[in-house]
Amino acid sequence: MESTSIVEFYKGRSIFITGATGFMGKVLVEKLLRCCPGIERLYLLMRPSKGQSVEYRLQELINNQIFDEVKKQQPNVMSKVTPVTGDVTFPGYGLSQSDLRLLTENVSVVFNSAATIKFDEELKDALEMNVKGPMQLLEICRQMKQLEAFVHVSTAFNNLDREEMKEEVYHSKVDPVKLIELLDCLEDSVVKNIATELLGNCPNTYTYTKALAEQLLEQRCGSVPLTIVRPSIVTAALKEPVPGWVDNMNGATGTIAAVGKGFFRVMKINADLISDIIPVDYPINLMIAAAWHTATRRPNNVTVYSCTTGHQNPLTWGLLQRWSLDSWMKFPTKDMMWYPSAYFTINDIWLKANEAVFHTLPAHLFDLFNSLTGKRARWVRLYAKANRAFSCLEFFTTHQWRFISNNPIRLLDEMSAQDRKTFYIDVREIEWKSYFETFILGARRFVLKDDPSTLPLARSNLQRLYMIRLLLRLILFSCSLLAVRGIRNIGRSFIKS
Repeated sequence: MESTSIVEFYKGRSIFITGATGFMGKVLVEKLLRCCPGIERLYLLMRPSKGQSVEYRLQELINNQIFDEVKKQQPNVMSKVTPVTGDVTFPGYGLSQSDLRLLTENVSVVFNSAATIKFDEELKDALEMNVKGPMQLLEICRQMKQLEAFVHVSTAFNNLDREEMKEEVYHSKVDPVKLIELLDCLEDSVVKNIATELLGNCPNTYTYTKALAEQLLEQRCGSVPLTIVRPSIVTAALKEPVPGWVDNMNGATGTIAAVGKGFFRVMKINADLISDIIPVDYPINLMIAAAWHTATRRPNNVTVYSCTTGHQNPLTWGLLQRWSLDSWMKFPTKDMMWYPSAYFTINDIWLKANEAVFHTLPAHLFDLFNSLTGKRARWVRLYAKANRAFSCLEFFTTHQWRFISNNPIRLLDEMSAQDRKTFYIDVREIEWKSYFETFILGARRFVLKDDPSTLPLARSNLQRLYMIRLLLRLILFSCSLLAVRGIRNIGRSFIKS
């Protein structure tokens, strides 16, 4: 086992994945299928959603463009993917006896990436998904006869009352099991009233419940070979499955896309702090490698891998601002509201003043124009929604932590040269400036749905908006000069009189 490569390890083995239809989940499925062709089967937990059957959701996943390349390389590869009907919020995941038997008889590796990532989720709902869910999965893992690794995806942003987070599980004063038992006995309205007190210094229910889940899993894993991977802010792919691939507008991606549109221009961010973003292919490669290491080396304790960049390859918010704007200037989107710009401040007075000028006033003017032309007024509502979304991130853009990430470097030393190339996890190799060009091109293509052929038109629009902005600045400057002269003349007249 010690000399087995990662690709060889996965040969003939079956994998169970939760959260496979999410951003990270899709990348994990694609990477395993493409780079570990000897895999026997991937079992994906899926639940019927919005009137769509599990079979329909599987077909929707299979048809995603992320799998185009692997289907060309291996025409029948998607036949290895089997959906398992279930729900992480149900007892025993709601698995049928036949599906449970299928998993317990065949699965060797489990990847748990299912979670609610909404920062403003109600505490009870967040506990259901992020704490009870892993607890239910742990019990299923105990029944698996061939289990060799259980990889739980957590977040670097837990235990935020500390300035430095080491790669270890921290224990709070609250017993997760007793807390769940208590809250289950209380009405939802009561839980809402005490949620703030329970969270303490924690900024939201997401980070709070993720920390509780780690504590619970470590305490109760017993003989289950558990490993925890903690990604920071996950963003578009650097290289794989496609450079710049991203499929959502969450967090940093949504904000950067809104800046490129000229929609969002003022943010509460401390430009001097470390941003700690991580391209999605890095945590996925680390998860795959960590499962291999857990199965082949069989460590005595729970290993925690901090999948972050701030410790080994720091990037400030200020540089993120500069290089993302530079990239938008080079590869603009075709439908811009205004010339892209981004103003960072941590002064609340300046923030509100600039929001009024650059967000609120334009929104009301756009809605007034729409009303006069018989169109639906929507801009005030859109800006209010965007401000609410970004306000959930402000805690993270105005504070800084040091996430120690030595274990991925140690893991590199145990990987072969070929494995290090295939399952790259060394964040020290990321060149941030070029990454942002990849990021912006990916956001343009996959999120904003801009065809590459529209670039000449987009650049023409950018130049036009630049000239309009320059003209408006000249007009405002002229008006300011006239106003100053007028005030001076009034003052002189007053003095003479």
